[in-house]
Amino acid sequence: QVQLVESGGGLAQPGGSLRLSCAASGFTFSKYVMGWLRQAPGKRREFVSVISRSGLNSYYADSVKGRFTISRDNAKNTAYLQMNSLKPEDTAVYYCSADAERILSTIPAHYDYWGRGTQVTVSS
Repeated sequence: QVQLVESGGGLAQPGGSLRLSCAASGFTFSKYVMGWLRQAPGKRREFVSVISRSGLNSYYADSVKGRFTISRDNAKNTAYLQMNSLKPEDTAVYYCSADAERILSTIPAHYDYWGRGTQVTVSS
């Protein structure tokens, strides 16, 4: 049974940091590109970041570039999203996702598996 379980969300102050984790099981983690996407209330789900199967390549949305860092540990079947210099507009539910076919996709519909999400709220 495929599972992606996010953790690490919560409340942060503007300028603060959070580290999200995504624990994967039920599939061969190293064969999947891993992505993070988010959805704010009343908005469509949007791409945040993606990392290649090896972890050597990554890509970021312009809105988070320079502030967020994606990484993965294939030995632990876990992906991470380090979020620094958080802004109120980063408030959203953050989803971990896995894509079997593509190299680095920014399109939510391309992802095969999804976690249930973790809430990130940035507020003073």
